[in-house]
Amino acid sequence: MQHKERRLIEPDMQGEPSSNTPMKGGPMTTTQRNPFIILIAVLVIYPFTVLAEPVTINWWHAHGGRLGEKVNAIAEDFNQSQSDYKLVATYKGNYTDTMTAGIAAFRAKTPPHILQVFEVGTATMMAAEGAIKPVYEVMAESGLPFDPGAFLPTVAGYYTTTDGRMLSMPFNSSTPVLYYNKDMFKKAGLDADSPPKTWPEVAAAAEKLIQAGVCKAGFSTAWISWIQLENFSAWHNIPFGTKANGFGGLDARYTFNSPAHVKHIGMLADWQKNNVFVYGGRRNLGNAKFSSEEVAMYTESSAGFAGFKDTCKFEFGTAMLPYWPELEGAPQNTIIGGASLWVMAGHTPEAYKGVATFFNYLSSPEVQADWHQFTGYLPITLAAYELTRKQGFYEHNLGTETALLKMTLNTPTENSKGLRFGSHAQVRDIIYGDLEAIFSGKKSAQQGLDDAVAEGNKVLEKFEKAN
Repeated sequence: MQHKERRLIEPDMQGEPSSNTPMKGGPMTTTQRNPFIILIAVLVIYPFTVLAEPVTINWWHAHGGRLGEKVNAIAEDFNQSQSDYKLVATYKGNYTDTMTAGIAAFRAKTPPHILQVFEVGTATMMAAEGAIKPVYEVMAESGLPFDPGAFLPTVAGYYTTTDGRMLSMPFNSSTPVLYYNKDMFKKAGLDADSPPKTWPEVAAAAEKLIQAGVCKAGFSTAWISWIQLENFSAWHNIPFGTKANGFGGLDARYTFNSPAHVKHIGMLADWQKNNVFVYGGRRNLGNAKFSSEEVAMYTESSAGFAGFKDTCKFEFGTAMLPYWPELEGAPQNTIIGGASLWVMAGHTPEAYKGVATFFNYLSSPEVQADWHQFTGYLPITLAAYELTRKQGFYEHNLGTETALLKMTLNTPTENSKGLRFGSHAQVRDIIYGDLEAIFSGKKSAQQGLDDAVAEGNKVLEKFEKAN
């Protein structure tokens, strides 16, 4: 007690003399004779407050580089906004690495509270019985306001049940767009404000660009499975698989070896012969082909905007994905990529209240508008979209609204609302392998896609039996 007493009164003893400090040689006051009176007075004026430690919320994510810095900033801002919870954002590698780490942690009974999972992992997470706690349950139990209708329908629909209950929290949703080098277009005598709308127009523009000597090749693509097969299907309103692309049940199977798919991939292979098209590699490894001006046009996620804005030393624009005019139903609408946030099972009610508090913060118009404007990802709520428009962002950054216009071009159909196939991430690797065989001349477009469908359906059969 004496130590505590001494610590409490030390500031007064070390500071300037107060009016109660006696002059040297003066009579002792009652306070000096009984120092406990000072202690009591201090406790009355400055009562002890028990500061509870904030509840830690672990968030595992797949964003590195500038996007990772932005995620860390979001976490820090949330932590500064309140004192009950401490959000710890941890980078776990790419999407596949992050999902794998989350599954391993669940099996070890040490899961994070929040796990970022790419969109094609949705079916896998839904089937992981006992591993997740649906977002609609988390939000309902928290008592915090939550309206699924506030989210962009094309985004929310991907992560909700058929009766509209949200399973995971939308976060970084994107859709593919066509990036094009405006400076190159001008040098080649092309209209920089009128990018190609159809695939024949892409080929014609590429030939002019090459003839003008402004680039080595016309165009390339990132995420070739997602853009040139999955979104190709949605954009042309043709099925990628049966059962409403997997939404209708686990017995769904792939059908992306249709005549339309074969024609498109076969044309890409043919265009390689005169450099109209060049294969850029898996995932988005070919992004440097665009930023280094090797190609004049490039199909990539809308989320590539932040990176290109940083690395491109030229003026670029964005446009909607090209389409084949002879295919009836095009253009329809594109589907999302990116990821959502899943809540893992096995945590305390206090932790889930913290997760809900963070989700409430994350989906606020201000936070979402800032995320959208910085990254190129879609604003996941209608309010964030409207706020961005009111702020004049689209007027001052022409082309940044392209992704939203594509997503909302038409009411989604069974063919264009998204994919929900089990273990689809594994199937994408199969598709990559067969597409590379096609582009290297080892397989025809028909054979390559037939093989990819056959092997992919084996994966679906295995997933169906396991679930």
